[in-house]
Amino acid sequence: MIKLPPYITSFMKIFQDAGFRIYVVGGTVRGLLMKHDVSDWDFTTSATPEEIIKLFPHSFYNNSFGTVGIPIKEDGAELVLEVTTHRKEGDYSNARHPDKVEWAEKVEDDLARRDFTINAIALRQAQGKLDITDPYGGQEDIEKKVIRAVGDANIRFQEDALRLMRAIRQATQLGFTIESETMASLQTHAKLIVGISGERIQAELFKLITSNNAADGILLMKEAGLLQYVLPEVEHCFGVEQKSPERHHIYDVGTHLVESLRHCPSADVITRLATLIHDTGKKETQKIDPETKIITFYNHEVVGEQQAKEIATRLRLSKKDTQKLVILVRHHQFTVSEEQSDKALRRFIRQIGVENIDDMLALRTGDRLGSGAKETSWRTELFKKRLIEVQNVPFSVHDLKITGNDVMEYLNIKPGPQIGKIMNALFEMVDDGKVKNEKDALLEKLREIKESIE
Repeated sequence: MIKLPPYITSFMKIFQDAGFRIYVVGGTVRGLLMKHDVSDWDFTTSATPEEIIKLFPHSFYNNSFGTVGIPIKEDGAELVLEVTTHRKEGDYSNARHPDKVEWAEKVEDDLARRDFTINAIALRQAQGKLDITDPYGGQEDIEKKVIRAVGDANIRFQEDALRLMRAIRQATQLGFTIESETMASLQTHAKLIVGISGERIQAELFKLITSNNAADGILLMKEAGLLQYVLPEVEHCFGVEQKSPERHHIYDVGTHLVESLRHCPSADVITRLATLIHDTGKKETQKIDPETKIITFYNHEVVGEQQAKEIATRLRLSKKDTQKLVILVRHHQFTVSEEQSDKALRRFIRQIGVENIDDMLALRTGDRLGSGAKETSWRTELFKKRLIEVQNVPFSVHDLKITGNDVMEYLNIKPGPQIGKIMNALFEMVDDGKVKNEKDALLEKLREIKESIE
């Protein structure tokens, strides 16, 4: 039994009292039917934008699609409810937006332009009861857990090519399958996705890879023919063999990448993307010894670093996210050994950044499980413990307990390149464990260092 919150009921009543029809529509209705928590409310109405603004003078309307934003207060919080006039659309010439938008009289006209049946359902209050308008069998498809295009799938995807990604993403998030004719149309029109902006693709891809079924979503993208255009670096890794003597892998590279994503314990989207692409450099670096049949991928992380940069550019990632993605891919081959020195561990931390340690370890966990190995090992657990311990030691000259001013004052010298040389020499001694990072101990070493560099 669907029950609308009182503030939504009151909001819709304002339209009804003014003689307009108003419906909750789209994914909001789907969420209500599936008993999901609903936070985003979308409405469609018979009122024009100008008529909506008369009802709500504090509303705003600055687009050509008939959507009016109406600020309201609920439990002390400010919300914006979006209401769109019933629309019917003409031709699409750019596979993204309609050439023109016309207002429609009936909600059925509005539902006819929507992407999938599960999103083409409208709900309104009528005579104290909730009335559902479902001309395309969306409720039945929700019950069957099926993604099906509204009307002709070929027309829907040619109208707006982003729907290609939306079909995969929604199927992934909801755990649904894609109806056969809709899937066939996806495969036919997959190449249209190249005309969609990187920002739009990024938004859909990020929702997919942070869902519970992310790995299956990537495989669905591959089946639909989209992966070769969105992440060709991953697509090309399927069939790249890595099972060989002296190697622990049980999958080809592409399957390994998908399984690594499946087992990645991080919820961070960049970490999950890095896990999905961390071994894409193996395609170009694969070498098979003709005698031993041993397969190697020397420097695949270096090739992967460049590919990560290209992917970040294509998906229009921010500078910060790009830097993190590249670091994780470039350094995912880090060594785990009980014989590593503290200095080597500190060098590793400086390379990846303290803020990326947990994400790098999450990638390693996905990598291990995606290879058929155990989640961890005693060496890995020792490595994690030591990473914490070595962080008590300075990571750079700036962490020393003395400053350049202390050096000038103690040695009675003027500013110049010599100060930097002395500070770097002190840091090396601390980093090597030859002197403690304490002011008195560092000052005692100053004269010795000064003499050695003169």
